[in-house]
Amino acid sequence: MIRCIAIDDEPLAVKKIAAYIRKIPFLDLVAECRNAFEAMKIIEEQEVQLLFIDINMPDLSGMEFVKSLINKPYIIFTTAYHEFAVEGFQVEAVDYLLKPISFSNFLKAANKVKKLIELNANHEKEIVSTTTNHLFVKSEYKLVRIQLDDILYIESQHEYIKIHLLNNPPVTTHISLKSIEEQLPATQFMRVHRSFIVNLAKISLIDRNRIVFNGNVYIPVGEQYKEIFQAYINGIMG
Repeated sequence: MIRCIAIDDEPLAVKKIAAYIRKIPFLDLVAECRNAFEAMKIIEEQEVQLLFIDINMPDLSGMEFVKSLINKPYIIFTTAYHEFAVEGFQVEAVDYLLKPISFSNFLKAANKVKKLIELNANHEKEIVSTTTNHLFVKSEYKLVRIQLDDILYIESQHEYIKIHLLNNPPVTTHISLKSIEEQLPATQFMRVHRSFIVNLAKISLIDRNRIVFNGNVYIPVGEQYKEIFQAYINGIMG
């Protein structure tokens, strides 16, 4: 299932997009948002793979919002204004749907995203190999061996991850955070945010719901991960 959000300041428009999403079996509607600020909060706390977003919205436009995102989900713009099409594709939008949007065009756009995700999933099967104490990843056409004990934390960067290490520069590779999470030992690594996995053994300081590495890197604990992380902390405190 592809987790997605419908964002539009017009009530009828967002309801129509939401209804279209519910008709498609491989889409999972996470939320209906009336503005970019509502969507911002959800994206911060939950894993979202796809945005159906209007461009012309008050205060913060859909285009401005997408440009502000560091780890962009897949983007499909839904708008009444054709003049933003070129700019839309410059921010790597998968598609650009002009209102009124027919269901057939909506389905075609959704299928494009599904195909991209499937292609990335097939690619990921080839690029990571893990054992009990190390993993191999492809980075810049090289195969890099990384000791699990050397990992501080892993950061999502949309279709890529950055593996931050104890005494070496970070390693970037083309794989999703979810995929590598499934291959790491759960006794040693925990996902604490939609964009971060941490090495539990390397945690030495927690400051107001943020894990601190190297004195100046703050990893937030997301709302949906707080309970399991607190259970871990309670367990080691005894």
